[in-house]
Amino acid sequence: MSTEFDPTRPIYLQIVEEVKKRAVRGQYPPGCQLPSVREMAKAMEVNPNTMSRAYMELEREGFISTRRGQGSFVTEEVRQVNEERQRLATAVRDRFVAEVRELGLEPGQVERLLRDIREAVR
Repeated sequence: MSTEFDPTRPIYLQIVEEVKKRAVRGQYPPGCQLPSVREMAKAMEVNPNTMSRAYMELEREGFISTRRGQGSFVTEEVRQVNEERQRLATAVRDRFVAEVRELGLEPGQVERLLRDIREAVR
């Protein structure tokens, strides 16, 4: 379950994004208990201090909550998870549009590409 990290960005922020993606995909449903910092650090092959920093950031954002003696839990707010899904989708769209512009694709080429994408996600 280790994750491939981008060496140009802080690892803890990439972990924050990964936890959110897992929640959006339903791997960590609203209200579910997350693995402990140590378990998650081992699974992602990172230092426990890095994982702790990621959990603290997720808690600061209100995406998880920590209950003393019980562990860390994904927010029970389904709305918040859905908002994160939309934010992630918007970021993917923006990157896609920027790449398409950079490639200088013609409108017909973009339409074919979008048709291919539509077929791939069915």
